[in-house]
Amino acid sequence: MIVGTEWLIEATDCEPERLRDESLLRDLFDRVMSDLGLNAIGEVWHKFPGESGVTGMIALTESHLACHTYPEHGTATFNLYCCRTRREWDWESNLGRALCARTVSVTKIERGQGNPKSEISNFKFENSNPESESPNSKSKISNPKSIIQNPKSTAVGGDA
Repeated sequence: MIVGTEWLIEATDCEPERLRDESLLRDLFDRVMSDLGLNAIGEVWHKFPGESGVTGMIALTESHLACHTYPEHGTATFNLYCCRTRREWDWESNLGRALCARTVSVTKIERGQGNPKSEISNFKFENSNPESESPNSKSKISNPKSIIQNPKSTAVGGDA
């Protein structure tokens, strides 16, 4: 039984100034919620001092939406968890426009204890470390220490 769907999103090579813009990120969250019919029940935002980034989280009746930005690395991470099935949101196009992200990877996980369909899908990676590519794997891994093991997958990498 599927009890929810979780999306883990990483946007890289983003424009640092946009990753410091809390207003822009709030607007982006509003667009996600509007497009997917999500309902906010509370939120917390924090802008770190100086040239640092923003952390934001919105509690939803459907679960949560969160982000953390790292302007010093040109990276933003997002997490959306919904307890009911939702259509896909075009993270790649939307984050490309909003954050000037050059690369966006989306991992979708269908959650549920003992769910045979609970797989990881929609990987989009660019290889930034040639030593991290497994000779038996067709996918490229940008961070070998950031691997989620999938029992249906034969590719395993990283030393977590």
